[in-house]
Amino acid sequence: MSNPDPQIPQLPSSLSLIQKLGAVALISGLLVAMVYEYTKPMIADNQRVALEAALYNVLPASASSRLTFRLEDDQLTLVPDDTPNEGDLIYAGYDNEHKLVGIALTAAAQGYQDTVKILYAYDPYSSCIKDFVVLKSTETPGFGDKIATDESFLKNFECLDAKVNEDQSALAHAIKTVRHGTKKNPWEIDAIAGATITSNAVGRMLDKSGQFFHPAIAQNLNLLENAQRSTQP
Repeated sequence: MSNPDPQIPQLPSSLSLIQKLGAVALISGLLVAMVYEYTKPMIADNQRVALEAALYNVLPASASSRLTFRLEDDQLTLVPDDTPNEGDLIYAGYDNEHKLVGIALTAAAQGYQDTVKILYAYDPYSSCIKDFVVLKSTETPGFGDKIATDESFLKNFECLDAKVNEDQSALAHAIKTVRHGTKKNPWEIDAIAGATITSNAVGRMLDKSGQFFHPAIAQNLNLLENAQRSTQP
């Protein structure tokens, strides 16, 4: 007697597979969104704390207080110190006598792996960028992360020329990064050998930030100088 043919299980329909995959994708998406919303306030608070600490690292030691301004349409508006920074805030530092002693600004650009973000010090009287702190970087250890440790690179910021032109509409000279060992002008950044991509990112971000902020700071310098006194009771 011949054996009966084996029963082949029926394959699920394409529609059924699509529905199940869609359900899994929907649940996964909802879980990701829930985790993001749950952690968003904590991430924002951590960023605020890190920024607050960085501010007093780049502002002059004589700065005992600060005010925060938003730049919009070349106009400065005083905002609360905990205002989220969307790339449009100016941090002004003042000494005990309410004198303006320095300004801190953020800048960001695409590096080798991800966006590099820094907080830098700008002296509106000497028109120099004098220091910076890295707020965010995932650059390759030993190469791209040298922007915060390489002594020859950091010498660029003893006084990086970032002055504005006569009509206060733009930087007098575009800030740019040049090949290591070829710097000739005070507005140029001598790159780190072996980390040119990250070095170039620093030049691009400082030029973009300088073109945006520095003319407005020059135009509103009197406001910045007197803002601390005007807020006193």
